[in-house]
Amino acid sequence: MSTSNFDYLKDSIKTEVLNLGFSHIGYCSPAQIMDFEIYLNWVNNGFSADMDYLKRADALEKRKEPKKIMKSVQTIIVLAMPYIPSDQNENSNPKPLISSYAFGRDYHEVIPEQLKSFTNWLGEKIKPFCLEYKIYTDTGPILERSMAVNSGLGWIGKNSCLIIPRKGSYFFLAEILINIEFSVDPPFPHDLCGNCQKCIVNCPTGCILDNRTIDASKCISYLTIENKKEIPKNLREKMGNWVFGCDICQKVCPWNIRFSSQPAHSHFKISPKIQKISFDSILELDEMEFKMKFKESPILRTKLRGLKRNMINAMGNSKEINNLKIINRLADTEGDPMIVDQLIWSKSKIVNFESIQN
Repeated sequence: MSTSNFDYLKDSIKTEVLNLGFSHIGYCSPAQIMDFEIYLNWVNNGFSADMDYLKRADALEKRKEPKKIMKSVQTIIVLAMPYIPSDQNENSNPKPLISSYAFGRDYHEVIPEQLKSFTNWLGEKIKPFCLEYKIYTDTGPILERSMAVNSGLGWIGKNSCLIIPRKGSYFFLAEILINIEFSVDPPFPHDLCGNCQKCIVNCPTGCILDNRTIDASKCISYLTIENKKEIPKNLREKMGNWVFGCDICQKVCPWNIRFSSQPAHSHFKISPKIQKISFDSILELDEMEFKMKFKESPILRTKLRGLKRNMINAMGNSKEINNLKIINRLADTEGDPMIVDQLIWSKSKIVNFESIQN
C-alpha cells in the first residue's frame, strides 16, 4: 500500500483528535522547517541562558533536519490543545502568582497519553500498513512553533508565542512525526501582530528581543523554573509576585484579550488546590510534602528549593509586613546559602518599605 493514499482519512483524523481534546490540526513536510538559523543564532548569542541541552550538537542537527530523529518520517502532524487563562491580577494581588498552564495537570503527562491513543487508533485504520511514529510535546529537539506555522495553524508573535487567529496563544503544541505521506497544508502567510508592541512594552524584565525570540536569562518563566541558581539582584524586584512562570506577555496581547475563550481539556481545569497556594503553605513544606502536594503538577519541575526561593522573592516584592514573621522564622533554621541570601534581600525590601511608609 502506498504511503501517499491516506488523505481520505483526514476528516476522520480531525474528528478523532477533536474528541481527544485538541482544537487544531495541521500537516507539514519534514523538509519544510523554517527558522533554524534564527534558533542557531539565538543559542550562539547566549540567549538560552544555562539551558545547555538546547545547544548540544546532536540536538542542533535534529532541529535542523527531522529525518535525523526518524529516518522514515514523511509528514509531521501538528496539534494544538487549549488551556484556561487564569484571572490572576499581578498588579493588585499580594498572593503568589502562577502561570495559567500550571493550574491543572502537567501537560507533559496529559498530551502524550492523548497522542498515544490517537496513534493506536490510526495504526488500526491503516492496517496492514505498519505505522512508525515519534511523538513530542515540548520535550524533543524540534522547532515546534515553526512547524505550527508551516502547518498553517498561526504565526509566531513578537512575544515568541504561537498565536492562532481569533483564538490567541493559550495552547500547548504537540507533534507527531509519521511515516505516512499526507498532503501538507500551506504555511500561515500573515504576521497579524502589526505595529503592536504591548508584549514588549509590558515585559517587566525587558526579555523580549526584536526577532521574536527572548533572552531567557531575563525571562521570569526561566528565572522561576529552569534557573537553579540565585535570582540576579537586578531582576528580583521586576519579577513581582510570580513564583512559577509568567503570563504577562500573553495577558496583554490583544488576540488573547479578545479571543482566548477556547474550552480546555478536562485535565487542565483549574485546580482549587493550586488556587489556594499561599506563602506560608509552601514555605512550611518538606520534600515529601512538596512532592505529594504537587503530584502530577508542572510545579514539581522547579523543585522545592526553587519554589522556596521564588516564594521568598515574591514576599519581598509584596512588601507585606505580615510576611516578616515567616521570613524571620525561616532565617533561624535555614542553611542553604541561596535561600539565606534571598531571605536577607526580601527582609530588607519589607523593612525599608515600612520605614518609608511610617
